[in-house]
Amino acid sequence: MNILLELKHLKLLSLSARPVIFKGLLIVIALIVLRAILSPFFAINSSEKEEFYESTAPDLLPGIRRDKFVEVPQIIWGLNNQKIAFARACLTARFLNRSLLMPSLSASLFYKEVDLLQPINFDKVFDFKKFNARCHGFVRLARYSEVSNRTEPFKLQKGSGRRWTVERDLDQLQQFVGGKADDFEVIEIVGKHPFLWPDHWPVKDYAKIFDCLVLVAEIETEVAKVMSKIREAGQRARHEAGVSHSKQRRDGSTNLPVPYVAVHMRIEKDWMIHCKKWEQRSNLHEICSSKEEIIHKVSQITDLRRPVVVYLAVADSLLEDDSITSGWRVGMVAYEKKKLGVTDIYDRQPYLIKSAIDFEVCSRADVFVGNSFSTFSNLVVLSRTERLYNLGKASSCGENIGLSSYAYNVMGDDGGPQRWMTDMSDRNLQRLSYGTNNVSCH
Repeated sequence: MNILLELKHLKLLSLSARPVIFKGLLIVIALIVLRAILSPFFAINSSEKEEFYESTAPDLLPGIRRDKFVEVPQIIWGLNNQKIAFARACLTARFLNRSLLMPSLSASLFYKEVDLLQPINFDKVFDFKKFNARCHGFVRLARYSEVSNRTEPFKLQKGSGRRWTVERDLDQLQQFVGGKADDFEVIEIVGKHPFLWPDHWPVKDYAKIFDCLVLVAEIETEVAKVMSKIREAGQRARHEAGVSHSKQRRDGSTNLPVPYVAVHMRIEKDWMIHCKKWEQRSNLHEICSSKEEIIHKVSQITDLRRPVVVYLAVADSLLEDDSITSGWRVGMVAYEKKKLGVTDIYDRQPYLIKSAIDFEVCSRADVFVGNSFSTFSNLVVLSRTERLYNLGKASSCGENIGLSSYAYNVMGDDGGPQRWMTDMSDRNLQRLSYGTNNVSCH
């Protein structure tokens, strides 16, 4: 009898335990499924993540539509005007919630002879996958192979003339958000090239897109070669002066790279003629700077211990003028491409790639000095300001916080060049595109 009671009791216990066991099994199964979903993100490296983003179906990840596209004309003019035009095209596509079909850039520099322009694919200069990975969810580039060609593109004609205001242009774009054009797979924007489109976008949006532009590996290798030559020159200068460079890294090693100053030196004849006329028309007196004025201003920067190498980013027309590296103050050793021995790196490249190399060399310098009316200088400073903001530094006033930038054409409170950071609150790119002498350190 007792045995029967015990068996009955055990049966009841097993029945009562079943819900607990069932719940446990559900938890285990849920954990296995969750791990299967998340494991790709923990197991793959950054380059594989880029491919993951590229291959994921549109309804699995939020962001810009992958089945609707915007097409723009070939992007032309100088490197930095092309970067602005590209960003403006991206932001227009974002506004329309479409992917931007990868545009052609221009390898050569011609302002009027459009038939002489040498087109170059975007992905021959900038890394396509890295761009989409870094800008994921904000803007998206697409390849033409993604277009199904089911319908003819809808042509969106950009207006022109004085009557075509910024407001009218924005109204036009708003009409195509969810309007009749939404039925078309491709919206082709015709007319003016993107740099000349009215600007509706804040500086911080441009900065985000510029931060997504990563040079392809072949060009990045050339940048590294030039920077290595600059730092080697700095090492020699310090060795000859008997100055030790033995600062330690946080990990205790002592192989810190020798710092350098990069100066975007605008003193070529056509620039000086242009800026003098500019000063007369605008009644401004802080646009042009002579070589002597630039040397004087740069010599007053005390951010780096001397001797220090000063890399001069100058137009090719100045490379035969040996005087640009002479006259510098004691402790400032000036180099340009020819003296540095890197002309072979630049000579085998088209104009656009040359400019891209110089841009990166200046952008990564320990100190940068430029002209606040130069688009090149403005975009270098924007890049450096974005990096400082990412480090939580919104001001460079009164202290050396690293990545210092200066405008040699604007006098600072101490009589030297004005410390310079981009105003990230600007509502458009006007001041960066066309220049200003209203620059500050925050």
